[in-house]
Parts: sequence; structure tokens; C-alpha cells
Amino acid sequence: MTTESQSKQNGRLLSEFPPPTYEAWREAVEAQLKGAPFEKRLVTKTYEGIDVQPLYRQEDLEGLSHLAYLPGFPPYVRGGDALGNNQSAWQICQEIPYSTAEEFNQAIRYDLERGQTAINLRLDKATLLGQDPDEAQVGDVGLGGVSIATVDDLAKALDGIDLTKTPLYIQSHSAAMPTMALLMALAKKKGITTEALQGGIEMDPLGILAREGDFPRSVAGAYDVMAQMITWAKDNAPQLKIVTVHGEPYADSGASAVEELGYVLATATEYLREMVARGLTVDDAAPRMRFSFAVGSNYFMEVAKLRAARMVWAKVVKAFGGGEEAQKMTMHVRSGYWNKTIHDTYVNMLRTTTEAFAGAVAGCDSMHTAQFDEAIRPPDEFSRRIARNTQLIIQQEAHVTKVVDPAGGSWYVEKLTDTVGRKVWELFQSVEKMGGMYAALTEGSPQKQVAATAEARLDSLASRKDILVGTNKYANILEELPAANPPNYEALHAKRAKYIGDYRTAPGGASETNVLDKLSQILDGDAASTMALTIDAAVAGATLGEMARTLRKGDEEKASVPPLHVHRGAYQFEELRAFSEAYLQKTGHRPQVFLANMGPIPQHKPRADFSTDFFQVGGFEVLTNNGFDTPEAAAQAALGSGASAVVICSTDADYPNVVAPVTQTIKAASPQTTVIVAGYPADQIEAHKAAGVDEFIHVRANTYKILANLQSKLGGA
Repeated sequence: MTTESQSKQNGRLLSEFPPPTYEAWREAVEAQLKGAPFEKRLVTKTYEGIDVQPLYRQEDLEGLSHLAYLPGFPPYVRGGDALGNNQSAWQICQEIPYSTAEEFNQAIRYDLERGQTAINLRLDKATLLGQDPDEAQVGDVGLGGVSIATVDDLAKALDGIDLTKTPLYIQSHSAAMPTMALLMALAKKKGITTEALQGGIEMDPLGILAREGDFPRSVAGAYDVMAQMITWAKDNAPQLKIVTVHGEPYADSGASAVEELGYVLATATEYLREMVARGLTVDDAAPRMRFSFAVGSNYFMEVAKLRAARMVWAKVVKAFGGGEEAQKMTMHVRSGYWNKTIHDTYVNMLRTTTEAFAGAVAGCDSMHTAQFDEAIRPPDEFSRRIARNTQLIIQQEAHVTKVVDPAGGSWYVEKLTDTVGRKVWELFQSVEKMGGMYAALTEGSPQKQVAATAEARLDSLASRKDILVGTNKYANILEELPAANPPNYEALHAKRAKYIGDYRTAPGGASETNVLDKLSQILDGDAASTMALTIDAAVAGATLGEMARTLRKGDEEKASVPPLHVHRGAYQFEELRAFSEAYLQKTGHRPQVFLANMGPIPQHKPRADFSTDFFQVGGFEVLTNNGFDTPEAAAQAALGSGASAVVICSTDADYPNVVAPVTQTIKAASPQTTVIVAGYPADQIEAHKAAGVDEFIHVRANTYKILANLQSKLGGA
């Protein structure tokens, strides 16, 4: 049969089976719902204020202007490269948050040989504040990253790595210029031209201000530094990004996708405006900006968010008069922190796989996949390997890189991308009306909005409307958590403080006179020469702290705003589990709940199983049985168990006969015992309360509050 004749035959067959209409489908669905409201049962309302429909059709794409553009063309919804990841995949850019340069170097060299393709250097808290170890507080040195104070420290961290071939990103924040100066001094020491350096210095003053609540200099002073660095890099290190605008402070505080993206774009717009005000062109400034987004487990929402980010940013840059190249967004993504858990730790591997796939499908330029134990400790070789291999599998086994814009054309994704983009633009404009992002942060509006969203998300977790597997549902109270093994911060501080003291006084080392002379030249120079003079000071041997203090002279007033509240959604349930563990250590057993199962197994088992899961998420030991024939037998067994709470499990039909006698017998002998009914028989509630029932557990109950109240009755562990 020829292709033409086969096509005709297929056409005849299809004509005999006309496709059903949406109206017919809707009628069939509503029949199956048996009177339940369609909008309530099948339309999902998100934290972004978007109603996700159960079915999307071609009609939903009407009026979406971005569909007219292919990958590689503005507004870059479908990616900034016409070939997508087909020619070169995104950079595998894993963070390795070790405390010393030597530890970091050993790990990064190992990982670069096994699939990692870019260096993601996190600095410790002291370095980010622009402090040398001997002036920093104990606990800040080595906290969250590598302690870097000198060119020699940076040389140790990057020893044996070809910086002309491997991109290097340094999360430097408020110490951006001193960090960049150390890098340029290292390049000179190694004989590398600065033009060959790839990667970025991740300056983001408003991001760290929002996260921490303060910044060690004025925001205007930070913008001056940003402009000086971009100006110097434009002529001397054209492959380096200077700014990375971070969405993680918002996402990791519980923000919605729209809030994270809206505030990031408002921040980037303020940076762009301030750079133009300092004499840079949009085409000079915008290409030296990079964006970093947290990716959560709501897969389609995250794909839409990242695609919308490119679209809205292109619109912003175009409005500033930027050309097509300047309108492209360079996008880094990392697994979000909000949904990671301490308990059932290995489940985090599954979460990060979903998140990595979302970043890949959405077309990121670089990615960090969180190690599964990130919420507990610095990663070991095993957790680093699993996280790294997640990306390698997506690239090399799932073949996502073989398709340009894998999400393109999906009615759901395209509609969601447009909807997210419109809501982001609305939020962005509201921030602009406040006077920009810094003004909004000073007033506290973003912080309040994110806090309200976080509260709604915590409420959904508390009532188990949202699920964190292994934490607020399907808990394993017998699991053994990975050992935390935190660094010895006191010993680390002492070691690093001694190092920096010896460095300054070492024979044949940096000349104090020469260093002081170079630092004084920074103070005496003009803005145009600041970056070059700071590099000269680093070459002469100045420490990061010395350069940071010099650069802040005359600008010592710290910027301050109400901070965001960075936290994980699981923390409340983890506190419950921690209480139960402490109770176990003190008493020899966990807090106990007795199940008063009434009748044969088929009668009580559904609610007994529900109750077991309900209480185990709080670390309670559930004492169960095969059921009792009489209320008296159940009550006596409950009292004999010594449990602080008793749950009556049976059917609604049986409850009128058993709840009152079981409850009254228990309360008469032990008034302090909490009696709970599994289920919520609406027409019986008042009668059961009158009999002494304290609480009802059911699918709509606030699990966290009930468990927390039970623990509070037990007193401090």
C-alpha cells in the first residue's frame, strides 16, 4: 500500500470516529463526580493565584504572542540559543560547601574528573562579610563555604585546575571586589590572561540584604562598586559575569513562583537602572548579569516560571533600549531548600531529580542539584556523586539535550508560561510604583507578602493538604539519620586566625609597607581606577579583609531592612520528631498512643491505619491490636498500656455504641488521658464531646497542632 493510499484509508477511519467535544467530556466528568462541584474537585488553585485546569486544549493558546517565536529569537521564551542544549549542554555546576581550601580542592578536582563541568565556589560567612579570619567571630569562619583571605588561599582551592577551560563562579556577595581582585591576582601569578577567565563574580547586594537584613555598606556604595567592576570587566575580562541576581532568598523563605520571579526581575531592573545612571550602557550592563533561581517540586509550575523569566527579562531590557543580545538571560538553577527534609533523607534524591529535570526542560545554562543530605551536613563523596550523576543521566541517558525546547508546544505549559509571565509583570509593576526594589524592601512589602505565602504553605503542610513524604506523611520513626558531623568551628577559627597572622609577618612574604602603599592608592584614586588599584593591592599581598575595609572607607553606614525568614517547610514536623527522640532518651520510650480498635479487623483497620500514620509523623509510638469485642475491654487495655492518649477506631455506625462507654471509663480512672476519635461523624460530634472526647482526627484535621498539643501535655523532654 502506498503512503498516499494509506493516508486516505486512515482519513476514512478517523471520519467514522469524530473526536468528542469539550462539552461532552465535561458532561461525562460531572456525571462521575455525582454532584460534587467541578471547580472544587478538579481545578487546582496554586499559591501563585492560578487556577490550573484538569484539561488544556488548543483553544487555550489563542492570543499567546510568544508562540510566534522560535528558540534563539526574542523574547527567548524557548531559549537563547537556536540549538538549545543540542550543541553544548548546560554546565554541571555543583556547590561543594567545604570549609578549607584544601578540602575544596581535593573534592572539586575529583568531581571535575567525573562529570562536573564548572566550579561553584561558595565562600564562608566571614569571607562574605569581607572579614579576615582573625577579625571574624568564632562560628563564621568555615560556615557554609570556604575560608578565603589571601591569593594563596585561592591558589590552594583552585590548584591543578585550568581556569582557561573551566568556568569559575564565586558566590562573593558583599566582598565582590576584593574577591575579584584576588582572582585577577591569581591569574597574573599563573600567567593567565584575564580575557580567558570564564564564569562570574556573584555580586547581589539586594539579594543578600533581603536574606540577612543588613549589608556592610550603603546600597548606593554597592552600586558604585558594581559599576566599577562591570566597567573594568568589559575591557579586561569580557567572559565574566559580575552580577548574579538570586531568587533563592525568596523561594527558600516560602515564596511562590510568581513572587520569586517578580522580586528577582525587580532587583535586576534596579541594578540595570543604577548602572545606566553611572554611565554604563544597557548593552554593557545587561550581558554581565546572571540569574539564579530555586527550583521546587511543582514540576510544571517551575518549567513555566523559568520560561517566563526569559520572556519578562527580554521585555525589560528592550524597554531600556537594549539590543537582542542584551535581552538574553543567562540562567542558573539550583534545587530549592524549602522542600528538603531531614527525615527520610533519601527521598530528597527523588525531589532533586524532578527539580533537575524541570531545570533541564526549561533550558537553564547551568545547574546545581542539591545533595540529598544538604539539610543535615556538608556532602560526602557519595552524596556529591548521586547529585552530580542526576544531571549526567538527564544529559546522557534521558537525551533531553537532543530536543530543542522540550516543553515547547504543550498546551498546558505554554498557557501556564503566559499566565505566570502576566502575573509576574503585574507584581513587578507594583514594585516599580513603590520606587524600586530597595524602596520596597525598606518598606517591608516583599517580606510581608512572602511571609503570608509561607504561612499558607505551612498551614497546608500542617493539615497534610500538601505532602512531604516521610515527614508529614508515611513517616518511619525507626529510621537512623545520617550523622551531622559539623566542622569544629572553634579549632578552624584558631587555625585560620594563626595562618593570617603568620601570613602578614612571614619573612619574605608580603611587604607591609608595600601593601599599605597599595591600599592608600585605592583611597587616593578615582572611581575609574578603583578596580585596577585593588588588583594591584591583591598582587602585592593585601588580604581580602584589608581590601574590603579600605574600599568601605567613607561608607561605613550599613544598609538595613527587615529580613526574609529563610526556613524549610518541614521544620515544624521535625521539631515534633526531635521532641519524641528527646523523650525517648529521657524515659526509655517514645510518647505513646493506644489504639482502641473496636470490632473485627475489617471494621477498624482503615481508621487504625490512618491513625498510625497520623501519629507516627510526630514520632509517637502507636500501640495497636486486633480489636476488642466490648467497650470495657478496650478501655481497660488502654488504661493498662499507660499511654497518654487513646484513639477509638471503628465506623461511624458503631461509634454511638462504643465512644461514650470507652471514654467515660478512661476519664473516670485517668482524667489526664487524652481521648481521640478517628473520623469526624458530623451528626455525633457534640454527643461525643459531652462524653469527654478531646479531639477528632480526620483528613482535614490540623495534624501539626494536634500532635504539638499532645506533646505539650507531656511537658519538656
